[in-house]
Amino acid sequence: QVQLVESGGGLVQAGGSLRLSCAASGSTFSKYAMGWFRQAPGKEREFVAAISWHGDSTYYADSVKGRFTISRDNTKNTVYLQMNSLKPEDTAIYYCAAAADSYLPHVEGDFGSWGQGTQVTVSS
Repeated sequence: QVQLVESGGGLVQAGGSLRLSCAASGSTFSKYAMGWFRQAPGKEREFVAAISWHGDSTYYADSVKGRFTISRDNTKNTVYLQMNSLKPEDTAIYYCAAAADSYLPHVEGDFGSWGQGTQVTVSS
């Protein structure tokens, strides 16, 4: 199983940008499709973005399409989430997740490993 540690969260004004990173260890990173989820206060965790094993395919939630970009560097065992044009409704804890048995997963149940989360707060 892979261990995941997110970083890069923080406080940013609306319209600003942040880049989240997720460092993986403990297993062969390139065998996992990776995803980002988020959970806002009082809401259920929701899918944000996913990337395939070798980074050739990506998939986004409609709410972030055109603003967020997921990428990965298999030489650094790291997946990234570049977030631009941030809105107050993007405020949430962001989680990195790994899926071993799916090419481009986007359902929470497809992911077997999760990070501890990083807080993103967007002020208006």
